[in-house]
Amino acid sequence: MELQDTVKEALNALYHHPDDTVRMQADRWLQDFQRTLDAWQVADNLLHDAASNLETLIFCSQTLRSKVQRDFEELPSEAFRPLRDSLNTLLKKFHKGPPKVRTQISIAVAALAVHVPAEDWGDGGIVKWLRDEMNSHPEYVPGFLELLTVLPEEVFNYKIAARPERRRQFEKELTSQIEVALTILTACLSVSELNEQVLEAFASWLRLKHGIPGSVLSSHPLVLTALSSLNSELLSEASVNVISELIHYTTTGNNNGFSVHMPLIQVVVPQVMSLKAQLRDSSKDEEDVKAIARLFADMGDSYVELIATGSDESMLIAHALLEVASHPEYDIASMTFNFWHSLQMNLTKWESYISPGNEASIEAERNRRMQVFRPAYESLVSLVSFRVQYPEDYQDLSHEDLKEFKQTRYAVADVLIDAASVLGGDATLKILYMKLLEAVASRGNDEKNSEWRPAEAALFCIRAISNYVSVVEAEVMPQIMALLPKLPQQPQLLQTVCLTIGAYSKWLDSASSGLSILPSVLDTLMNGMGTSEDCAAAAALAFRHICDDCRRKLCGCLDGLFHIYNRTVNGEGSFKVSADDSLHLVEALSMVVTELPPDDAKRALEALCLPVVNPLQEIVNQGPEIVNNKPSRQLTVHIDRFAYIFRYVNHPQAVAEAIQQLWPIFKAIFDLRAWDMRTMESLCRACKYAVRTSGRFMGITIGAMLEEIQNLYRQHHQPCFLYLSSEVIKIFGSDPSCSNYLKNLIEALFTHTTRLLTNVQDFTNRPDIADDCFLLASRCMRYCPQLFIPSSVFPSLVDCSMIGITIQHREASNSILHFLSDIFDLAKSNMGEQFLAIRDTVVIPRGATISRLLVASFTGALPKSRIEVVSYTLLALTRAYGMRALEWANESVSLIPSTAVTEVERSRFLTALSDAASGADTNGLAIPVEELSDVCRRNRTVQDIVQGALRPVELNLAPAT
Repeated sequence: MELQDTVKEALNALYHHPDDTVRMQADRWLQDFQRTLDAWQVADNLLHDAASNLETLIFCSQTLRSKVQRDFEELPSEAFRPLRDSLNTLLKKFHKGPPKVRTQISIAVAALAVHVPAEDWGDGGIVKWLRDEMNSHPEYVPGFLELLTVLPEEVFNYKIAARPERRRQFEKELTSQIEVALTILTACLSVSELNEQVLEAFASWLRLKHGIPGSVLSSHPLVLTALSSLNSELLSEASVNVISELIHYTTTGNNNGFSVHMPLIQVVVPQVMSLKAQLRDSSKDEEDVKAIARLFADMGDSYVELIATGSDESMLIAHALLEVASHPEYDIASMTFNFWHSLQMNLTKWESYISPGNEASIEAERNRRMQVFRPAYESLVSLVSFRVQYPEDYQDLSHEDLKEFKQTRYAVADVLIDAASVLGGDATLKILYMKLLEAVASRGNDEKNSEWRPAEAALFCIRAISNYVSVVEAEVMPQIMALLPKLPQQPQLLQTVCLTIGAYSKWLDSASSGLSILPSVLDTLMNGMGTSEDCAAAAALAFRHICDDCRRKLCGCLDGLFHIYNRTVNGEGSFKVSADDSLHLVEALSMVVTELPPDDAKRALEALCLPVVNPLQEIVNQGPEIVNNKPSRQLTVHIDRFAYIFRYVNHPQAVAEAIQQLWPIFKAIFDLRAWDMRTMESLCRACKYAVRTSGRFMGITIGAMLEEIQNLYRQHHQPCFLYLSSEVIKIFGSDPSCSNYLKNLIEALFTHTTRLLTNVQDFTNRPDIADDCFLLASRCMRYCPQLFIPSSVFPSLVDCSMIGITIQHREASNSILHFLSDIFDLAKSNMGEQFLAIRDTVVIPRGATISRLLVASFTGALPKSRIEVVSYTLLALTRAYGMRALEWANESVSLIPSTAVTEVERSRFLTALSDAASGADTNGLAIPVEELSDVCRRNRTVQDIVQGALRPVELNLAPAT
């Protein structure tokens, strides 16, 4: 009683106390209470107590539902019947509500049925028990109907802490009782007030996809009731749900295609088609129209293969879906978008045409179908293109509304791509060009730019299909390119003009008139760079595309390009290009420079570097104190430009000479700012691209660079020094002349890292170091095993990886697991076999512990999303060490108490591991691992037992020095 009073007081404080702190304390106490064993009895008592208020009833019903779902194993086996009887009494007590309480009680009973085998309920399990209760107590039927509704839904509720085998058994129990359930529901149809509830329950049972033939369902009273309700004045949501489920039902659960369900399809489709006229009925409630549209969309999605045949009947459905797509409400029209995509895939993919005929007959059938659907897709282009038009009040839109508008535009762009896939890009372009001409014509000679929106919408659509327009299109594209510079300089319109130019850069390169168009195009982009920040960003991006695709044409225009580049990088004049967007121009010029002959490229590279190096040199010349106090951004804005230059100027020798000349500045920044992570990341990125582009031409600079980062890493522990080393290892790992350099580098970096990471907390505090360290280790395994595996750091790094396996940081965890699997897969690598003996002396003494850590990881120490990479690592270990590894795995799972995992579950996992290691399909391991993982995570108590037995964090090295 005392605890019951405390619960009431806590609930009163939670809902009514004026102090936030008190409310938070009450909430925490109640959450902790829900996890206790006492919560069972207290929640049950308060639910039976007539004096309990609504807040208490809702909390206690949620508590009881949660306890049944997650903590049923806390109770002794003999507690089942008293619990069931108590829940049954409560179901009757609340049969008229409150609805929230009744729903929670219903879910609790259904969850109980998932846990407890059918025979424990009596003859036939819960469904027959429910039928008998309804027959004995007809006055409580509404409450029992809710239970009948939630029962099949609990098959798919993974909050219930049931073992996978029991969950499968429960699904079989329910499907075997489907006829009993439908008989109960049919009997309830005699009470008209219950019809909506009956149909909701019927829809719920249909989701089980239980295999009743369409011929039986087509004349079933429940189906006929749902169909007749479609034509009622007030469209019943429940009947729409039933018809929707019936449509989905006809597409699953058999190997004979649609034929077995054709009688049901022939009943359902005409009834839905009869609703077509209501789509345009202005007197209909919008929710009703939405429900009808949903049924048409469901038909389209489910029967797309039938519709794609292009028969007269299927075209009726296609035309109805065009009707939906034409609805003024976007939420309704967009319901069809998935259908048009699926239909396009079906029409264009060869796999859709299964025919005993030859390739020519398949091609003929494909062409026939494409022609049949051509008018539909032409209409679709016109129906969706206007939806991307900016609203008149666009400047007043909230952030959320603007985000929604952009998502609408992306969705419409996808539909236009589907249309272009069927019609061809050139044909789609003609339709959209006519829209653009209409928009321009409607403006007339009005120079106030008031009606720019239709032209912008048409251009957005034209840009969306750019990848589908042929580069030799000569009818429409020249006219569009000629029109673009003449359009008003309104910022949104100019932004889309710039993006459209960029999207058609490949056409500009291939078109016979491309060279003559380029000057006006570049002028337009320069106008964009001076109009607004958004416009400048679009223009910079377009400039990059133009320079990428038209680089050969632009080699003769370097002076003009450098004029634009220098104005942007130096921040001169009226350009509004941000520092980040200026990188597009750096990339653009770098790609043009790549096309130049070596001598010209060298001079052009110097010109590229000049406006970048000068401000950086000025900063360095100001002395250590000033350099140290500069915000990172003042340095990284220039260093990032170097990274782009080194990445995109593909002249290895010229880049190597440039980095050699720049090295004094880079070294000064390394020395003065090694404490600053942002500057170091930027500088290491620039060095990484210099190494990648220059390769063996780096010469002496690479030695100086390695020495620098090796020394600085000991003092400042910057993770980026590790990833720069990874790039060096990739390029120079197999070069014998670099062996001494690299051996020293590897040993220095790994020795220091293993001193930093001596327990799980160290890994958690420094996940970036862990991530980059083990990425580097994997690179060493691949590119210089001859330096890495025989080294003294290899065993200590394996020990270090074992400590960090259970780190929660995703990237760091994955890097560690990949490093371990690379070790186990060593025999697969080019040079690996000669080092197997050394590897084995390191791995075999640690094998049992590694196996235990991996089993602990997928049974709860790591999130479920990592199961795949953990199980692959365990499989790689097992393949490398055969029976010995299986013994390690057996020892590991044997540590888990039988209260958590049964012998059958253990055995299934070990058998699957053995099969996969012996060369069977590795996919066969996925389900047993996932099921063992689910069993061990089924509730907090079990997870604690499993992790307590496997002890994944009981590993430490000496503390850092």
